[in-house]
Amino acid sequence: METIVFKQSNDQSISKAKSILQSGGVIAVPTDTVYGIACLVSDPNSIQLLYSIKERDLLKAIPVLIGALDQISNISKDLPESAHILAHNFWPGALTLVVNKHHNLPQELTTFPTVGVRMPNHNWLRQLMDLCGPLAVTSANMSGEPSLATAHEVLDALSGKVDLLIDGGTCEGGIPSTVVDCTQSPIKILREGGIAKNMIYDSILENS
Repeated sequence: METIVFKQSNDQSISKAKSILQSGGVIAVPTDTVYGIACLVSDPNSIQLLYSIKERDLLKAIPVLIGALDQISNISKDLPESAHILAHNFWPGALTLVVNKHHNLPQELTTFPTVGVRMPNHNWLRQLMDLCGPLAVTSANMSGEPSLATAHEVLDALSGKVDLLIDGGTCEGGIPSTVVDCTQSPIKILREGGIAKNMIYDSILENS
């Protein structure tokens, strides 16, 4: 397989990405944090490809990105109040919320009853998801290796493994998202990343 490279600024980049995703392909995309590899969240075979490309442990769930808040109803139902508060205050942004997963999601996405979901602060990517729906997205690096913030690094690591690389230059965030488990009360921060944990806790306290 030869990895096609499109500049994000190319007028055809979104339509090309949409076409490949809808044909069952896997693409590498810039986000507001680091580069990710993505496929349609509704496509079990493509999700299996994500695991294979990264050599990722099947027990590690794949997070989901959404383009708009109304898409979360396809990912989870009956969101807890903590998830509503954090989504309102930090989305779009570098915050992944762990919530109870919708029963319609493919088993390949996660073997657990929960799923991580995030709305990225990245206009191009959200425009793509407005057309394609939510995406299963994991960082564009081999498992155990550092996250990648430039298209050049992604091409070095994944050339020939993904169908398309969208070259958006250097990701401004450069670090992964903060991950918060909203399925328990009080909430639990599983990973501190782009948003400091004190901001998370302060937000909950101020809105409780």
